[in-house]
Amino acid sequence: MNEERSLVRKAVALKYEMGKDEVPRVIAKGERLLAEKIISIAQEKGIYIYEDPTLVALLGRLEVGSEIPETLYRAVAEILVFVFRLEGKV
Repeated sequence: MNEERSLVRKAVALKYEMGKDEVPRVIAKGERLLAEKIISIAQEKGIYIYEDPTLVALLGRLEVGSEIPETLYRAVAEILVFVFRLEGKV
């Protein structure tokens, strides 16, 4: 049963606009089919996808619409910096 749980696909979508938002927010989250839909929409829109099961598990505990907590700032900031560099924003 534990192996089955580890195979469940999960996704959390964050929103952050440099210069507009103070803190990233959770805008969607889900498991199984909903996670697949979130990932599919991100791919269709050209949104970067970063896979980190530990971070997804932590972010998945948050309510949709909530800001990420200070304890996750560093982890999320590292991802944002990477994305901004890819986009030529930093």
